[in-house]
Amino acid sequence: TRSLIITSGDQSMFEKAQGEKVTLPCTFELSEEDEGPLDIEWVLIPADNQKKEQIIIMYAVDRIYNHYYAAMTGRMQFTNLDPRSGDGSLDILNLKAADTGTYQCKVKKAPGVQSKKIQLTVLVKPARTKCSIEGSQEIGKDVTLKCASQEGSPLLSYDWRRVSGTQELPATSMLNKNTGELLLKNASREYSGTYSCVASNRVGTDECSVELNVTPPVNTAGIIAGAIIGTLLGLSVLCFLIFCFCKKHREKKYEKEVHHDIREDVPPPKSRSSTARSYIGSNRSSLGSMSPSNMEGYTKTPYSQVPSEDFERAPGQNPTFAPSKVAAPNLSRMGAVPVMIPAQSKDGSIV
Repeated sequence: TRSLIITSGDQSMFEKAQGEKVTLPCTFELSEEDEGPLDIEWVLIPADNQKKEQIIIMYAVDRIYNHYYAAMTGRMQFTNLDPRSGDGSLDILNLKAADTGTYQCKVKKAPGVQSKKIQLTVLVKPARTKCSIEGSQEIGKDVTLKCASQEGSPLLSYDWRRVSGTQELPATSMLNKNTGELLLKNASREYSGTYSCVASNRVGTDECSVELNVTPPVNTAGIIAGAIIGTLLGLSVLCFLIFCFCKKHREKKYEKEVHHDIREDVPPPKSRSSTARSYIGSNRSSLGSMSPSNMEGYTKTPYSQVPSEDFERAPGQNPTFAPSKVAAPNLSRMGAVPVMIPAQSKDGSIV
């Protein structure tokens, strides 16, 4: 006797890009002997054999049940809204990398039972591809152009092309399609231009570009000499400023010390009044000790030359003293012993 069979063909592997839609086929034919209720199940078989199979959608008793697998809720459905027509295919929308796995379609209608496994691989297109230049862009140097995609399922392949000038890669270039590196040996001015890199895998491509500008070598000796001269000039200016600062600081310190010495070491000057009194007092004391042996010097000195307190007056108010009218000081008032002062006569004798 003939039982139901699955007629969806021999294709058992599908590769799709992330974000796309895939239809997993599962068509079947029933036999006259299959009289039981029709059941259709789609099961996700995990890569780890230790885990159990997960029902993701099911048709039974004329109803569709699609709440078993939360990761695909709202993203899966039967291709035919009435699977009894012999089409139990499954549509998965907005594919994600996590949807990669083995799916199995089971069709039951007693006594017939059939199943089919399909391998689904969700690939990520290359994305966020960036180009860069490594090495010195000088004539005669080796320059490496790099290309790398931050997203994309393996295996990624990279290809470089020149989009300016001759639009051909230099003869000395070496390309590594797996790493995306393009080595340009012994670069010359003719190598300058725009280069483009295309990253690709089985589901898509992405592109980036970079501008190469090969220039003459830089005068390194001149730069070093200029840097040394500039450094020396800077140090000279710094030393000059430090010298000026120290000199100014020493001058200020010296002025402070001199001012302090004057105030601390030199006594204040005495007044004229006290000077006059000191002078008179010293003369009074000397008068008391006069003897005939030293009287000669004192007799020649008139009393008018002895300073008095009147010197403290203004110059216009000082009285004029006549030598002939000067009176002898009152020694009794001064507390001194009267002394007889001898006088000299015209013939030179002492009287």
